[in-house]
Amino acid sequence: MAQKRKLVLVGDSAFAEIACEYFSAGEEYEVVAFAVEQAYLGRDSLLGRPVVAFENLATLYPPDEHDIFVAVVYTQMNRLRARLLAAARALGYRPASYISPQAFVWKNARLGEHCFIFENNVVQPFVTIGDNVVLWSGNHIGHHSVIEDNVFVSSHVVISGYCTIGSGSFLGVNATLANNLTLGKDNWVGPGCVISKDTGAGQLFRPADAEVARLTTWRFFKVPE
Repeated sequence: MAQKRKLVLVGDSAFAEIACEYFSAGEEYEVVAFAVEQAYLGRDSLLGRPVVAFENLATLYPPDEHDIFVAVVYTQMNRLRARLLAAARALGYRPASYISPQAFVWKNARLGEHCFIFENNVVQPFVTIGDNVVLWSGNHIGHHSVIEDNVFVSSHVVISGYCTIGSGSFLGVNATLANNLTLGKDNWVGPGCVISKDTGAGQLFRPADAEVARLTTWRFFKVPE
């Protein structure tokens, strides 16, 4: 077995903990440390590994010996993850990616650098995925679609065929995009939203809240409170 490459995770949130579990379960990487910016450094260890200041990272974990993954979600419309990745690249770090062995990624799909693809994603033929894209669990990425850089796709999203997802966008759980449309850059698509036509840049789509019925569950089902 080839020796595992050493990996530093940027971030100490829940995503960083999850990324540590997933990378550690694979055969390519050994997670050796976490890093956060000095202003947010609030602990010295996580999951048995040191947490260090990002500003000291290159000295403590040299880029010629370590790869990097920025385990940050969609904060600031994905700009925080993009900024930290750019800073790590400027220091000379090679970005890591994770593709779950339980994901279905067709052989001619093109994937960029620094992507994280969770289990049960379906990436169909002729799909192109840019750099710094997160696909959480269980999404459908339809044939001939393009996901641009710095996008976050939550769980159980359906992106139909021939769609383009603009850079910096966020798609909430159970969102659905109809066939052959373009989602503008920096769009926020809330949970359960249905997008059926092209959108402009910077648009925000909020789902309608479920209506509260006048009847209580106790009365409707004829059960005691």
